Amino acid sequence: MSANPATIDPKLLEILVCPVTKGPLEYDREKQELISRSAKLAYPIRDGIPIMLPDEARKLGG
Repeated sequence: MSANPATIDPKLLEILVCPVTKGPLEYDREKQELISRSAKLAYPIRDGIPIMLPDEARKLGG
């Protein structure tokens, strides 16, 4: 029973917030990232596990 790496549990997404701003996150299925618009950060999802560390996040342009 391996999880599909292209999906994330919707219940998990409901409770996760940006560790920097405590704001909501958007799921980018194509890039496998959780996006925090307020912090301008994209947190990677590796093997179906969100890596919610600011040091691991990619900075968004703009």
